[in-house]
Amino acid sequence: MTRQPPQGQPLSNVQKRDIEAILHPYTPLHTLPDTGALVIGRGQGVFIYDTQGKEYIEGMSGLWCAGLGFGDEEMIEAATEQLRTLPYYHLFGAKGTEPAIELAEKLKEIAPVPISKVLFTSSGSEANDTQVKLAWYYNNARGRPEKKKIISRHRAYHGVTVMSGSLTGLPSYHTGFDLPVDRVLYADCPHHYRHARDGESELEFSARLAASLRMLIERENPDTIAAMIAEPVMGAGGVLVPPEGYFEAIQPILDEHDIMLIDDEVITGFCRTGNWWGCQTHKMVPTTISAAKQMTSAYAPLGAVLVPEDIYQAYVDHSAQLGSFSHGFTYGGHPLGCALGAKAIEIYQKRDILGHVRSLMPLFERRMKALGDHPLVGEVRFSGLLGGVELVADRKAKRPFDAKLGVGSKTTAYLENRGAILRALGDTIAVCPPMIIQPDELDALFDRLEGALDDTEALVAREGLREH
Repeated sequence: MTRQPPQGQPLSNVQKRDIEAILHPYTPLHTLPDTGALVIGRGQGVFIYDTQGKEYIEGMSGLWCAGLGFGDEEMIEAATEQLRTLPYYHLFGAKGTEPAIELAEKLKEIAPVPISKVLFTSSGSEANDTQVKLAWYYNNARGRPEKKKIISRHRAYHGVTVMSGSLTGLPSYHTGFDLPVDRVLYADCPHHYRHARDGESELEFSARLAASLRMLIERENPDTIAAMIAEPVMGAGGVLVPPEGYFEAIQPILDEHDIMLIDDEVITGFCRTGNWWGCQTHKMVPTTISAAKQMTSAYAPLGAVLVPEDIYQAYVDHSAQLGSFSHGFTYGGHPLGCALGAKAIEIYQKRDILGHVRSLMPLFERRMKALGDHPLVGEVRFSGLLGGVELVADRKAKRPFDAKLGVGSKTTAYLENRGAILRALGDTIAVCPPMIIQPDELDALFDRLEGALDDTEALVAREGLREH
């Protein structure tokens, strides 16, 4: 079930124009002519307003990205100044711009591990796609042409390009698109609630997954495996927070076999989990890092790959052999995006956004845990201001609803009616508010979510959906 217009009310003119012109991502295209799109007119703070003037709390920061909310005057001023000064230039052929230099310097300064260089992309998907190309390039430079496989994980999300979509471990992202491609392997999903054995503690579960990873590596031959890519918290897979001891258990295995650990911080970077980087929160030590989304607070598209000195030197050596380093994007390092990225980091620092996130974490945790008592909810998961609420048909048996019923989508439709936007990841409701949200606004968001869960529970009972 997607958003429904009020009973008997026809689609507005702007909705009709939208249907005639736009191919909507992640949308059931067959029902769109009946439901129409929610067309957004403006935003301010943590609120957005549709073209009819209705107000909504934007509880997903758009797509996990608008950390500073909407209409921030400092960001708008920085964008305006940059557009007047230099609206576009590129970094190809040894060209440079001050905004790209400044942002790269800031990223090196705040990075969780020593970083030598930053390669800019246009998005997180491009960053992760680039990570694979660079891992292959690096191993070619080191004379290891067979060391090319990439380990991802079931239920991971790393993007939707051909390669990053293959790294994404969600079957719905593969079906119909002839994905995944070769050279991609999948390790176990680290979701204790769904995959632990009876009585198995989180530490024991982590140890078992580490042993399984070792077996995967040895079966495939470690000399053929270049890297493992992992999100500190698995976002689109359901906001899956790693079990206790998980990264501490797998990291030595990767190190033993000279397998890089690519840290996908596209969702978790820039204060979201209560630290600057999700890897700091969840005890992960990356080799390279992908960043995007909150890097510019979504005020302009931008992604980045952060690499250490030893890997960069291998690129230099290979460039000397080949004559050039032949990779990059027209808009990678776009001066507008870089100016906004530098300004966003400046704002995060001077306004102490990290301190604000930490001040809100007890309230966020309390409201999330309270949702765990709802009759529809099987598990709640959270890290900083990032949460997931998993809906189930049977709490005791952890039995999910039939996916075809779209219970999660029904909940977000009810939530929209109540004036809030969240996202259904299957039957998990994701919560990711702008980091500037105030306590009363956060309470209002959770109040509306509780009301939407009550609406959904009434529908489930009325239509007997637990028996499907």
